[in-house]
Amino acid sequence: MQAKNAFSILKLGLISLVAASLMACGPEKQTASSGEAATQQTYKWKMVTSWPKNFPGLGTAPERFSKMVDEMSAGRLKVKVYGAGELVPALQVFDAVSQGTAEMGHSGAYYWKGKTAAAQFFTSVPFGLTAQEMNGWIYHGGGLQLWQELYAPFNLIPLAAGNTGVQMAGWFNKEINSVDDLKGLKMRIPGLGGEVLKRAGGTPVTLPGGELFTSLQTGAIDATEWVGPYNDLAFGLYKAAKHYYYPGWHEPGSMMELTVNKPAFESLPKDLQAIVTTAAKAINADMLAEYTARNNAALTELVEKHGVDVRELPADVLTKLRELSDQVVAEVAAQDPAAQKVYDSYIKYRDGVVKYHAISEQSFINAR
Repeated sequence: MQAKNAFSILKLGLISLVAASLMACGPEKQTASSGEAATQQTYKWKMVTSWPKNFPGLGTAPERFSKMVDEMSAGRLKVKVYGAGELVPALQVFDAVSQGTAEMGHSGAYYWKGKTAAAQFFTSVPFGLTAQEMNGWIYHGGGLQLWQELYAPFNLIPLAAGNTGVQMAGWFNKEINSVDDLKGLKMRIPGLGGEVLKRAGGTPVTLPGGELFTSLQTGAIDATEWVGPYNDLAFGLYKAAKHYYYPGWHEPGSMMELTVNKPAFESLPKDLQAIVTTAAKAINADMLAEYTARNNAALTELVEKHGVDVRELPADVLTKLRELSDQVVAEVAAQDPAAQKVYDSYIKYRDGVVKYHAISEQSFINAR
């Protein structure tokens, strides 16, 4: 009898222990199951761009980004890239991503000066930062935080996603021998550079890349800047204008942006969020490397095969443009508190990096 009671007590104890173990394991198994389901979910996103589909450099960078994200996520995040006009017009990328029509966009921030004037600082400032200096400000000088703060009201998360380096001053159908030659000049030139041209007496025009050749050829505009030899050759701009001027005073290091719809980004698991931000950094570096490599051969072809007339802008013209640039940039900042905040950070960083680069990068290049 005692043995039977002892057995019953032991049996009840084992049952209680098993039940307690199952209860303890239940939530962990459920959590693991939920986490596993999240990591297996596939996300299909759309990216709209301001560039012709697969256009060299500007258009191929988003395609590389898409491929990189697909491979890094093992197919869990797929991004379909649309060229300008395929889903939305070239200059409506900002609105499309802000409103959730597309989850991502690839463009240039200076196109959105009508939304917020400070956006222009995040593409390029006339006589401002080079690509290397721009990356320093964005990643380690507080620039990215200011950019994210600026775009937050629009439901957007901005990321650096490419740089063309120093651009060319552009294609002109008449010679520029003095500041007077800028008066009455109708030129495609966006952003702060356009405001500077206007102050010099010219007429700035904003056009998407796909309209440049026809506009220049028909005389709708007298001149256009685009990017540099690599892209300008691809558009055949040498067939529509006689003179190719340098340096690109208006865009010394033009950074491209990747905008991400904030709710869409926040819906991703943490690892996919990290993949998006890491791939953007990779494309940011890769585009600059591509332009640095491709512009060389393209310029040689423009000169030796197509007989392009490459000229340096006169020193007095550059001096005047620099004076006007300082005025325009300061005035833009003074008109808007957000722009002033960005401007203060930008100028403080610029002044410091210019001093250092005078004895490092610039000194070495002069010596070489």
